[in-house]
Amino acid sequence: QVRLVESGGGSVQSGGSLRLSCAASGRSISPNFMGWYRQAPGKQRELVATITSDRTVYADAVKGRFTISTNDAKNTVYLQMNSLLPEDTAVYYCNVDFVDSSWYWGPGSQVTVLS
Repeated sequence: QVRLVESGGGSVQSGGSLRLSCAASGRSISPNFMGWYRQAPGKQRELVATITSDRTVYADAVKGRFTISTNDAKNTVYLQMNSLLPEDTAVYYCNVDFVDSSWYWGPGSQVTVLS
């Protein structure tokens, strides 16, 4: 059974930084797609950033401020968030997809940016 463990959320002042991590375990193969999404109160879940072996994609709202990366084993995905803004406040979810089309969501990490 796949398990996703997120860490790194919290509260920070506007302009500050946080780093989210999502570690995947329970499969003998590495994910082929990993990403971060977020959901603010009263809003739909939206893409933040995704990463595959040859491409990264960012939402326009976070380009130049957030960086997505993985570890060498490709089983942990990170989201480095710099220059945080109050509008970045949301619950952040990692998403992991495997080559057999199975996909999983992390439990969510609260990120609160104080103005």
